[in-house]
Amino acid sequence: MANFTIADIKALREQLGTGMVDTKKALEEADGDLEKAVEILRLKGAKGNAKRADRSTSEGLVAAKELDGKVTLLELNTETDFVAKNERFIALADKVLDAAAAASADSAEAALAADANGQSVADLISDEAAIIGEKVELRRVRTVSGEKFEIYLHKTSKDLPPQVGVVVAYTGEDAETARSIAQHISFANPTYLTREDVPADEVEKERQIVTEISRNEGKPEAALPKIVEGRVGAFYKQVALLDQDYAKDNKVSVAKVASDAGITITDFARFKVGA
Repeated sequence: MANFTIADIKALREQLGTGMVDTKKALEEADGDLEKAVEILRLKGAKGNAKRADRSTSEGLVAAKELDGKVTLLELNTETDFVAKNERFIALADKVLDAAAAASADSAEAALAADANGQSVADLISDEAAIIGEKVELRRVRTVSGEKFEIYLHKTSKDLPPQVGVVVAYTGEDAETARSIAQHISFANPTYLTREDVPADEVEKERQIVTEISRNEGKPEAALPKIVEGRVGAFYKQVALLDQDYAKDNKVSVAKVASDAGITITDFARFKVGA
């Protein structure tokens, strides 16, 4: 009979979060050697990670942390909402966020290479995924610099961790309005801060599309330039934050709301799980 006790099984399960049957089998295979059993369980988990490589990760959470005058926002994904609300997954997100913020990572690639207590974030995620039993993926990371910040994390379900995260960098004193604009961003999903930030090729592509649409609608050729520019203006309202109609009062723009409050929005980031 293998040389281990119920207490050994309990201790190993608490350490790794593994199931009763897998833990007992590992201890039996290791003849009661706890270190060897840990190695067996990690190898089994690593093989499971490889099998899960092609699975979809559409659930997860967003999290943000302010550090040294910057805010790091990340999206960590997994396969099911059951795991997304699991304490071990949430704790993993905290560890990844700490490492990403310390490194001022501005991409998932940079965050995965960051140090997390002596190992890379990539290895940390791989180890934890082996224990959790689902594919775990760091999808996006962005670090925003600025003078002041508002962080807004929104839960789409009370049973799940935040699914939408927004960071707004600004100057000025009106934190309440800055937070309100962060809430607007969570709803309106702008892509750029100003219309000047929209790449010229995107604007030109949109202009070509609306020109063709207008012609197909039978609009007079002489009126096309004015109609097209009006529709390009509507495009800016979709993608540029400061051009957007304010969610709480669509008669004014976000730019006007910020100006009236004496604040200047200098940057923002928005992530939504799975979007």
